[in-house]
Amino acid sequence: MNVIDKIFVAGHKGLVGSSLVRELYKRGYTNILTVDKNVVDLKDQKLVNKWFSDNSPDYVFLAAAKVGGIQANNVYPAEFIHDNLCIQNNVINASHDFKVKKLIFLGSVCIYPKYAPVPVSEEYLLTGELEPTNKPYAVAKISGIIQCQSYNRQYNDNFISVMPCNLYGINDNFHPTNSHVIPALIRRFHEAKIQNSPTVTCWGTGSPRREFLYVDDMADACIFLMENYNSNEIINIGFGEDFTIKEISETIRDIVGYKGKIIWDTSKPDGTPNRLLSCNKLFNMGWKPKTTLKDGLERSYNWFTSQNP
Repeated sequence: MNVIDKIFVAGHKGLVGSSLVRELYKRGYTNILTVDKNVVDLKDQKLVNKWFSDNSPDYVFLAAAKVGGIQANNVYPAEFIHDNLCIQNNVINASHDFKVKKLIFLGSVCIYPKYAPVPVSEEYLLTGELEPTNKPYAVAKISGIIQCQSYNRQYNDNFISVMPCNLYGINDNFHPTNSHVIPALIRRFHEAKIQNSPTVTCWGTGSPRREFLYVDDMADACIFLMENYNSNEIINIGFGEDFTIKEISETIRDIVGYKGKIIWDTSKPDGTPNRLLSCNKLFNMGWKPKTTLKDGLERSYNWFTSQNP
């Protein structure tokens, strides 16, 4: 990418999209294109096509998606499959029709089978059953991967698919019921501290292991791959180390400064027992994450409190 190329970040207000915009501007790119969903609904192909026709982007980061944690996936499965299929189908198809030079499609770690061998390498895609709690979202993301591969094969488009591990950081969604695990825990412990609550209840057993990557590292990896990766095969983006949910919870509790007790509600689902990506493919290309878990969690909490004084 040249600094004057038109770069469209779809989903620029979300966790990943906003980080991509910050990182691109930091690197001197001057022609970043964004559009609010109340102006152009990416679920509407006609509106998407008109926007592409009017703006002619050279590169596309497809970070727009409907996302959420276990509870949101359980409550809104129809929206999770419908909205994500529509968004990615429309943007990928328009990128082909209007001759975008290159597109990055952001998938998700949940595309892999629930019991895939750990660490999970790219070859395990479509080799087993998905985690039931987020199957609609995972199926939509798998469809996006295959769509990119199909356009590559039939039309020789340069559309690549990246699979990030669990992400967190500045501009995360801290909604009390629809957020992912880290922002949900940050909010829960913060409110318990403010209210002097003696206990905080967390879902499940605390034993599942998860890998988390700070979102600015994710943006850095995406730009690195936009500039250096052109394969039709998916590629993982991760931190390279996993932690139990219990360890994450206790670390967040300490960062927040909450002094009470954690209670584990074992009637709630744990989700996939273990999820750690194999990132050998990416790491061997020379990219590595820069932000430790503790530093990333401290930045996230500081941002949250700045937004919720």
